[in-house]
Amino acid sequence: MSAPVRDGLGVGLAVGVSGIAFGTAAVTAGLSVGQSVVLSLVAFTGASQFALVGVVAGGGNVLAGAVGALLLGGRNTLYGLRLADVLGWRGGSRALAAHGVIDETTAVTLAQSGRRDARTAFAVTFGTLYVLWNATTLIGAVAVGHIGDPNALGLDAVGPAIFLALLWPRLKEGRSTLAVALLGAAIALGLTPLLPPGVPVMLAAVAALIGVTRPAGPPAPAAGDEDGDGADGTGGAAPTSGSGVRA
Repeated sequence: MSAPVRDGLGVGLAVGVSGIAFGTAAVTAGLSVGQSVVLSLVAFTGASQFALVGVVAGGGNVLAGAVGALLLGGRNTLYGLRLADVLGWRGGSRALAAHGVIDETTAVTLAQSGRRDARTAFAVTFGTLYVLWNATTLIGAVAVGHIGDPNALGLDAVGPAIFLALLWPRLKEGRSTLAVALLGAAIALGLTPLLPPGVPVMLAAVAALIGVTRPAGPPAPAAGDEDGDGADGTGGAAPTSGSGVRA
């Protein structure tokens, strides 16, 4: 089994079971089983889905919950800007891939060394996670009366733990990368008590300006890019997110 396939399956299987927590939370908040399943199928961004059902559970209306969910999911747009060059897909493939641009797929994709591996990692992570997330959403929604408190299972910690494990090796690439990560974390943590969910994570992307304004070094070797697309490869790229999607 190749490394991209192994990485994609590992993350997809580990994080996908968190759909149980979402399914139970959604039905408990007042959504029907059908609404919970459709939300997972169409939205497919766990943090935003949890934000929406959290507002509904607290007595808010669906519109207010949707606004918070959109703000929280806005970071996926930033991921898409990076992955568009890394994956290099066009047309229908690009449109389909856009639905799978989330924390986990971005982290696994950017951990690869060339375009071919990046495409494989993205496809495997997206496919595995999408199928399992939606299947476990249905299980959690149907079995809500028998599961009890899903938080007791600790499923909400799986996503952030895996994302940190994928990010950790990147922090050793140099002082600039470490500075970007630390500043981004500081911005997100400092603004979280002050701004709506999702906004602090998006503003944390400002930390990436350190890498942009830093004087360019010698060009990176193109070795490891099987398709000869060194300029679009993933070498040296670092994911720009805080928590995992399923949190």
